[in-house]
Amino acid sequence: MSKIGFIGFGEVNTPVDVIIRKCSAAEAALKAEGLDLVSVYPVADDYAETQIDSAVATLAKESFDALVVCIAGWIPTHAVVKVTEHYRHLPMVLWGLCGWYEGDRLVTTADQAGTTGLRATFEGLGYKFKYVYDIIGKKTRSADVADFCRAAIAAKAMLHDKVGMAGYRDMNLYGTLYDGMSLKKTTGIEIETFEMLDIQQRYDKISDDEKSEIVKNRIMKWNFLKPANEDAMMKAAGYYLAVKQIAEERKYRSISLKDVDGMKLLCGFPPAPIFMLLSEDGYTTVPENDSLGAVTQLMMNRLTGQLGGYLEFYEFFENSVLAGVPDFIAADMIDGDTYTVLPAAFGALSQGILNVSKVKTGTVTMSRLVYANGEYTMQMLLGNGKNPPKWEECGWDQPAPQLSALEIEISDVEKFADNVACQHYVITYGDNRKKIKDLCSILGIKVFEI
Repeated sequence: MSKIGFIGFGEVNTPVDVIIRKCSAAEAALKAEGLDLVSVYPVADDYAETQIDSAVATLAKESFDALVVCIAGWIPTHAVVKVTEHYRHLPMVLWGLCGWYEGDRLVTTADQAGTTGLRATFEGLGYKFKYVYDIIGKKTRSADVADFCRAAIAAKAMLHDKVGMAGYRDMNLYGTLYDGMSLKKTTGIEIETFEMLDIQQRYDKISDDEKSEIVKNRIMKWNFLKPANEDAMMKAAGYYLAVKQIAEERKYRSISLKDVDGMKLLCGFPPAPIFMLLSEDGYTTVPENDSLGAVTQLMMNRLTGQLGGYLEFYEFFENSVLAGVPDFIAADMIDGDTYTVLPAAFGALSQGILNVSKVKTGTVTMSRLVYANGEYTMQMLLGNGKNPPKWEECGWDQPAPQLSALEIEISDVEKFADNVACQHYVITYGDNRKKIKDLCSILGIKVFEI
């Protein structure tokens, strides 16, 4: 269970009942946001430092993902630092509360005198922190505090996250390469490769009964626009079970497969339905050994709970982009209750089960982790996803399928085009930019907002 330390400070000469009342309200607001708190307040700058020592002793009994330093009134800097220095390794929120009105008279406990004395100090000490201040008459910013704490929880969880990747550098693409040491150091995420031979050997041991069960209970529940042949569905089930075995054994949360030069070329099977089944199980999935795409998905999944499906770009318009997929979308991106699929072939490739589901529309955040010149940057932009025009990718069996896609309206297509980092970007619904900024500030990743 993730726990957040909550410490409420107020100066020794401020009425203690006022400090307790303000801290109690802030604590309740954070609990209403869903945080599990270990709370200590009031902590004052008493000469003997008994409250400081008591706070340190109480907090030492627990472990935390983040610390909320709640300033309910003026407090000398030293009194706060004597507690926070025990947790300089943790992300923190410096949260200044505010005063109130009594009739036409403003009453303050000088909360922002305390925070303004502390902000530069925290910065100078090298703390990873976010500064949040409340404003009289406005809603408390407990949601902002909670979002940063959840970003800290995500960052800690990522230390144990693994991407399982069959093969490497599909189609010899440069945009899918990664540096393992710096990636682990920066994000905590590990990419492990496993062999396609492992998949094939496991596939060969899976019985027809096991495959048939998946076909009957999972695949046949999809909405088929025309019948698929039995062999294609059995292969989908078998390869899915093989990959799922590996993922469960090695505790992967994300899966990528060598697609064009791997599953399609060597196994003669387009892997879209494998990804679809894995996505239904809750795995984040991306094709073509897209290393940083997979890492971006895990980051978004930890932040938002969404699967962070990918889309790739087909056309740029004046005020929008056409972003779609030639294979599958994440299970939580479909506009409907189940996948809509179509047996189809592309070029010289054998027939596969293609996902042609309608994609949910609405506000989307597009993001992509980028590594260049020895440093990581998170690109992100807000868009409005709407239903695309009727379109097709040249090369599919005729009549060509209407591929899953969105036309995404963005504020500056030219700026995006001038800085686009890859053909794949990760899609989450809603405006998640503040959450992404919080996580990146904790990880030390620069943010480039388009």
